This record gives sequence, C-alpha cells and structure tokens, in this order.
Amino acid sequence: MKQLISLCAAVTLLATMLMVSTAAEAEDRYGKQKVVYHINYNGGEDDRMYRGAMRNIQNHINAVGAENMEIKVVLHGNGLGLLASALDNEALQGQVLELKGQNVGIHVCNNTLRGRKISYEDDLFDVFEEDIVPSGVAELSRLQQMGYTYIKP
Repeated sequence: MKQLISLCAAVTLLATMLMVSTAAEAEDRYGKQKVVYHINYNGGEDDRMYRGAMRNIQNHINAVGAENMEIKVVLHGNGLGLLASALDNEALQGQVLELKGQNVGIHVCNNTLRGRKISYEDDLFDVFEEDIVPSGVAELSRLQQMGYTYIKP
C-alpha cells in the first residue's frame, strides 16, 4: 500500500512539473503578445466560420497563456453577423463569453451599426456601449500602430 501511495505521489509530482515546465516553455517561446483579430465576413452554414475563428483565438490563448496575451477582436461589416447569430446560437454564445472571460476585447464598428441600422442593444449578443468603436478599419490601424499583430482567421 505504501508503494502505491508513493507511486501516486511521484506521478502527481511529475505531472505538476510537466505542467509548470510546459507553461514556462510557452512563455519562453512566445513571450508576451498583443494581437488583433479581424472579422468582417459571413459565418456561413451553421456559423462555421465564426465558430472556427473563436476556436483559433482560444487555441492561441491556450498556446501562449491568457496571462501573456492582450487580444482584441474587431468586427465590422458582415463580421457583426457573429454577434447577431450568437443571439440564437448557444455554442457561439459560449465561445464569446469564454473569450471575454479571458479578457479578450470585442470591438464593434459604429459605421456598420449606423449604415445597417443595427441596434447593438437589441440585435447583437453581449455588446455594451464601451465595445463600440467609431470605425472598424480605423481601429485595426490604430491597434497595429500600438504594436498589435494583425490576424485574420
């Protein structure tokens, strides 16, 4: 019995060391990152493109560590469909909330809201006044000037 307890303790210690080593290795390899994800396209059948983009962002966080990331998502044009679809798509809702819970900022283009007569309060999922930016494309440029890496999933 003592051998079994010792073996379990050794396995637990090894697993803990591996997790710490993997986290340290990711930080050593990737360092701190500032990233802006650009979404301005339709989600396609079953919102597959949107769900895929959200998975890409989560995979990025998993690889680098949320504590090492500053992520913004800029939505404009057809990209606002992601938050419109999330009103009725629970899987997409979960992905959006999960990312926001990891401090991912979602920025919504006011030009698109006005041009398409979209109410962020009624027509989009989990959007607040502070999430609105004057222009999606101008926001992309501003963030890149601030050192954010541009990614279009």
